[in-house]
Amino acid sequence: MSHYQTLLTRAREIATLKSVSALTQWDHETYMPPAGADNRAEQEAILASLVHERATSKQMGDLIAACEADRSLLSDPIVAPNMREFRRDYDLATKLPTDLVEEWARTSALATETWKKARVASDFKAFEPALTKMIALARRKAECYGWPSGGEPYDALLNEYEPGATAKQIDAIFTPLRARLSTLIQTIAAKGKPPSDAPLNASVPEDRQHKLGTRVLKALCFDLDAGRLDVTTHPFCSGIAPGDTRLTTRYRGERFTDALYGTMHECGHGLYEQGLPKLARASVGKGVSHPARFGEPAADAVSLGIHESQSRMWENFVGRSPEFWHWLKPMADEEFGGALSKFSADDLYRAANTARPSFIRVEADEATYNLHIMLRFSIERALLSGDLEARDVPAAWNAAFKDMLGLTPPDDRRGCLQDIHWSAGLIGYFPTYCLGNLYAAQLWETINTAGKAPGAADDVPAGIPDLKAQIARGEFGPLREWLRAAIHQHGRRYLAADLCQRITGKPLSADPLLRHLESRLKPVYGL
Repeated sequence: MSHYQTLLTRAREIATLKSVSALTQWDHETYMPPAGADNRAEQEAILASLVHERATSKQMGDLIAACEADRSLLSDPIVAPNMREFRRDYDLATKLPTDLVEEWARTSALATETWKKARVASDFKAFEPALTKMIALARRKAECYGWPSGGEPYDALLNEYEPGATAKQIDAIFTPLRARLSTLIQTIAAKGKPPSDAPLNASVPEDRQHKLGTRVLKALCFDLDAGRLDVTTHPFCSGIAPGDTRLTTRYRGERFTDALYGTMHECGHGLYEQGLPKLARASVGKGVSHPARFGEPAADAVSLGIHESQSRMWENFVGRSPEFWHWLKPMADEEFGGALSKFSADDLYRAANTARPSFIRVEADEATYNLHIMLRFSIERALLSGDLEARDVPAAWNAAFKDMLGLTPPDDRRGCLQDIHWSAGLIGYFPTYCLGNLYAAQLWETINTAGKAPGAADDVPAGIPDLKAQIARGEFGPLREWLRAAIHQHGRRYLAADLCQRITGKPLSADPLLRHLESRLKPVYGL
């Protein structure tokens, strides 16, 4: 155990350095003055280099090997998966040279600042050099990682976010899903009567929206003593360290639901971060105590697909339900000063559940949102393979948008410049949003069923058959505790696909998501 305890100590040191890096990145996106961008890029580059050097050190490799040689350790239900993931992380990290890691951090920090300005001005040409450099680094990173025979460069970067997944597997899910979604959307548009969106167009000052969002966070059981909510250009959640989970959102005077659902989305991420087993404390000698799991894979999220399942569940499956709106309406009336007084809870529910193509991904409805993701996935694959260059992105984007959503973006601000991901180097991330919707739908069916799903593991909690009634009463604690017991507490103990199977008793399928969308949208449209 001495080797293992030393390994954990080193892992916590690395995790602490990562938390400092996360803090600088959070500040970069929230309160850093613009003139600090160049120096912040150097800070982030140095921190990335320090983390990489420690994570790839010979001592780290020797400790992992020594623990792997001790069979008594590998029989422990926590230690064994920890060692599997320590090995995976080490093998991946050692494939990247330090200069690439440092340049990646520096370039992404500077590119993000360039993107912010280009987005406001809708000036892709101003962003093109930064994107060109970021894509070149991404191609180099993929080459360093490598990919299985028969695969493609995209697999190497996707593996960072959704371990074990490949572009071909994602494509095999997305292609039939796209066809079924398109049929549903076209049927609703042709035969249904769309609900009025007037309830969402009420003008609400940003400070009142913030007050409502904060009250919703508290009701959903997000611990504001261990987190906070701030404003940024592109909303995100950062699980910086134990006891420190930060959410961001953005506001505009009209369509208050954009900020409400954005806040609930990031809250879902935040609840996952706060539910991971990294806060319990344990002595590690010399009178020093550390979070018992902090730094261990057991305290990390299993994948971004599962992470997104948590955010999309709270945003859509809870937040767009009729029960939620019946609970929220009196609170919204109180905070908004009567701006919604002429609308009923049912009016608001119906307005929040449309299927209407639009330009901005983060403001898209549940059904068309997935098409936004498929578009980005196809462009990223082409960029990584070399079939598409950065200069060609606007034309490729607009053509794909017209094909998938039937609209042509009026400018690049509402087209290819709308997302932060490419400037931040998050290439390979986008498919996890759609995977998150699929996981969320399958989990939601399981949660709303009495007892357990056939084939579920013994330790999976029974469902909550009266969950809808609980939501209508504003009782969200039981849902959070179910998610903690079934998902959060396990960290990276199980791979994402295995976690889905052990909870729901079935492999991931698109059927639950289609059932969910049809059961919600068709009645709203009178079908």
